[in-house]
Amino acid sequence: MCKISTIKTTRELTAIIEREGNGYVSLCPELDVASQGYTVELARANLIEALELFFETASPAELGERMHDEVLITRVKVAV
Repeated sequence: MCKISTIKTTRELTAIIEREGNGYVSLCPELDVASQGYTVELARANLIEALELFFETASPAELGERMHDEVLITRVKVAV
């Protein structure tokens, strides 16, 4: 029996986590993948799992369409 070995690499992506109701929503803006959890830690872990599943199942074409290589997060002042 022949074993097929897959070599995985790591990629650093952005995770934005915000409170929503009684839990937290997590978002990776580079791929527009989101998840949630009852705690910040769980929302983060669930986002990592969602991203890993996305990379396992997405076609190269979908990766190319959805991947944003440059994401800038900043704050702005707005008159209200």
